[in-house]
Amino acid sequence: MRKQAAVSFLTLAASGKLDEAYSKVSSKFRHHNPHFKGDAESLKAGMADAHKQFPNTKLDIQRAIAEGDLVAVHSRVQHAPDIAAIAVVHIFRFEGDEIAELWDVGMEVPKDSPNENGVF
Repeated sequence: MRKQAAVSFLTLAASGKLDEAYSKVSSKFRHHNPHFKGDAESLKAGMADAHKQFPNTKLDIQRAIAEGDLVAVHSRVQHAPDIAAIAVVHIFRFEGDEIAELWDVGMEVPKDSPNENGVF
């Protein structure tokens, strides 16, 4: 259930349905994205700005792993066809059925990599 809630949050957020995504967030929510203040409203505003800039963002979930109150989701994010994709890992911490905390780490997918396994 938590794994599906984390995937749903990301899918809704990527498609601009932020009110619906944030309905799964605890009133005590905090996040660790260094580009925004640590509260839900600041992150939600940043996501809204990103959606305005990139309304056709595609999110492709590669895998999701749940253990206890934590869920990790590894995704491919493509903001636009002419922009490099981003490999992102979101780590969610739940309190009950609500998202209480969120970390995210991302890297641009290199065009030329010596690693034949790729980032996905």
